[in-house]
Amino acid sequence: MASIKPQTIAVLSVSAGAGHVRAAQALQAAAERCYEGVRLIHIDVMELVSGLFRKLYAETYIDIVEHHPAFWGYLYTLTDREKANSPMSRLRAAIERLNTRKLDRVLRDIAPDQVICTHFLPAQLLSRELGKGDFQQPVWVQVTDFDIHALWVQPHLAGYFAASDEVAWRMIERGIPRSAIHVTGIPIMPAFAERQSRSHCAAELGIDPSRTTLLMMSGGAGVGGIERLAERLLGLELDFQIVALAGRNEMLLAELQAIAARYPGRLYPLGFTRTIERVMAVADLAITKPGGLTTSECLAVGLPMLVISPIPGQEERNADYLLENGAALKACDEGALTYRVNRLLSEPSLLDRLRTNAAALGKPDAARTVLDIVLGTATHWPS
Repeated sequence: MASIKPQTIAVLSVSAGAGHVRAAQALQAAAERCYEGVRLIHIDVMELVSGLFRKLYAETYIDIVEHHPAFWGYLYTLTDREKANSPMSRLRAAIERLNTRKLDRVLRDIAPDQVICTHFLPAQLLSRELGKGDFQQPVWVQVTDFDIHALWVQPHLAGYFAASDEVAWRMIERGIPRSAIHVTGIPIMPAFAERQSRSHCAAELGIDPSRTTLLMMSGGAGVGGIERLAERLLGLELDFQIVALAGRNEMLLAELQAIAARYPGRLYPLGFTRTIERVMAVADLAITKPGGLTTSECLAVGLPMLVISPIPGQEERNADYLLENGAALKACDEGALTYRVNRLLSEPSLLDRLRTNAAALGKPDAARTVLDIVLGTATHWPS
């Protein structure tokens, strides 16, 4: 553990989707593990706003991406092209300022030496404060997808952390100084940098470590629910087993358990877990939506992906990154999913290539790299 000058760092996230919060939690875990004297305080901005604003901002976002993905894609493109001084942009900024005043009080109480934002909303708010001289501490931004959107690009910030070289290039194209950009990857929990024993992890799950294992982490409106997808795959005449994550959805877990009873020794439903890295250690292929954090976790452990139902906008860009770099295939519907699983398991060399490419893209130490730069302890800053 490194001992440096004591500092307090505020990490600001927004619980509109889980990725922004998970990135903040990863930075917090890395600070606790790697630095003595550094106090990192995680603040979810949505806990400081009114219930009405939270519903409109966070819950409406989740509803749109789940039930109206095409409309979200339209909004994503519209706001990316919108000028900063447009009437709609000014109105949105005014509403955000009025509903986030409590954040100013919290930051005054904490008196952080530096701030890291894992969502664009607090970055926007603090950029305005920096411009007026009402906030003086350095503010950094961690972009949590393999993409850059105009809402992330704000003046007066100390620096940006990009997921890839391409994202860094596009940041420069949008006017961010090259010296302020660092290619670090997306922060994930430190446990993903540790080598896990497949046999030990398989024993914990009660599955055969020598058997080909598929990890199913999400379904989606485009290709059906995870329970239906699992049953379709189990109809393939190949020898494999499936670990299917239901998270906190008890109804889904019960449905998966009912299917598992019809396919003994083939399907292993699993509820919410805090040790997903140990589940990934037994998997040969992940079937998942391409969220920025989930994607980064898979890459960190060299787990190839078959991506399904990407949300138009940021998840489509994440999927493009994986496909172009040979770390994943994509399924557009249930038929494509079964075809690609059948092909991958019938052609081990193809799965091996995906695995090698995934491992080459992985940045398991991203959280530590970000903190090294923020704290000034990096011997070489990625750029």
